[in-house]
Amino acid sequence: MTQSSESPALGPSPTPSSSGSSSAPFPSRFREAERRGRAIARPLFLFADIGKDVDEALMERLGAALLQGDELGAALAGATRLPAGDPGRVTRSLIGEALRTAPGGHHELPPALRDFMEHVSTVPDWVDWERIERGAAAYRSLGRNSSDVLLLLSLVGGYRFGGPADLLVLTGGLTGGTTLRRLGETTLWSHAVTRPGGLRPGAEGWRLTAHVRAMHALVDARFAPRWDSARWGRPVNQADQAATLGLFDATVIAGCRALGVRLTRRQRDDLMHLWRYVGHLMGVAPEWLTDDENVRHHWNHHILLAAAGQTQAGRDLARQTMDAQAHRDFGHAGPAVERLRRRYEHARQLSLLTVFMGPAGMRDLGLRSRLPWALPLALASNTVRYRLLGALPGGRRRLEERGGRAQERQLASLFPQGSGGPAGVAGLPEAG
Repeated sequence: MTQSSESPALGPSPTPSSSGSSSAPFPSRFREAERRGRAIARPLFLFADIGKDVDEALMERLGAALLQGDELGAALAGATRLPAGDPGRVTRSLIGEALRTAPGGHHELPPALRDFMEHVSTVPDWVDWERIERGAAAYRSLGRNSSDVLLLLSLVGGYRFGGPADLLVLTGGLTGGTTLRRLGETTLWSHAVTRPGGLRPGAEGWRLTAHVRAMHALVDARFAPRWDSARWGRPVNQADQAATLGLFDATVIAGCRALGVRLTRRQRDDLMHLWRYVGHLMGVAPEWLTDDENVRHHWNHHILLAAAGQTQAGRDLARQTMDAQAHRDFGHAGPAVERLRRRYEHARQLSLLTVFMGPAGMRDLGLRSRLPWALPLALASNTVRYRLLGALPGGRRRLEERGGRAQERQLASLFPQGSGGPAGVAGLPEAG
């Protein structure tokens, strides 16, 4: 895939300039499409008790965060570039081995890896394991709804903004014939962190989250020397990390509620608490961690105001992501039935995407709008499931069990036969 001329990620860097009412030399993407971001943010006010006024101090923090990264991860990536024989050198295999080993006993590791492991293995005082387990149960109860929202509103919706999408194109993530598998890897990770005990140090969700953090650090180090930082900021920066976390916590809550899912106040608070801990493990700076849903919506509002405009990279990723849905494997015995199921699911997701994006959003992404027929079906199904059956004795437990099974089927469909091996996550890249 070629890089869009609309958003050159490599090459000569323009001089950093101020945007909006900011006085600091932030990357030129900052607030370049603020009017558009304000229009995209309007649905937030239906689900959040937040003001519409712009907090200029928060905008300044977001601009600065575009230039800030995960320094602990950066130290780890730097240690992988040391020459062989250096006692501080860290290899990718050593990172993997450390993550597979039970937490503790890291004193034998090279300093950068030891610091990294000690950080991810130390549970902050604010973590409440009962809340995390309740939040994981609430996530499982969302069933297919969470998968739909993460794919359509969070992932594809995120392709409406330049920067992260352009980096994905350069790294080869979510592109070409590997698109479906990359989606499966992200889904596998989200399932791992929301399974019982999944975030306990040493558990699978914890390990995969630390693995992804190391992967982000290596990507940042690899592309930083040739990345247009004056245009985009740091390749993997704190503003984009905070935005991504917001797509997994408050955006999923709002999207599922829009589809008719009933979530109690406590369930929503517990979901936010779970993802706050995930963000901590992922290397998101403490100033961008919260388990207050309205605070996250407030930040998301300003993130949209600060965001860049549409780029061709985002359009390409959106098209490839939606095209890949037609190749999922639903496990039907007959090829005719399988083809019908694939066509139905592809059409259903394009219909829901139109609901989430609106006609303007679909045009931005270069996709044709569809009739929103999937929304009334989702509303009817979720009303019966969450507001009627879920209110019966034992209903919440049944929702959790049924939703968990639906999420496992969703995951299995993203790893069709011949997709390149069993379900797993991408290996660690070279640092450069």
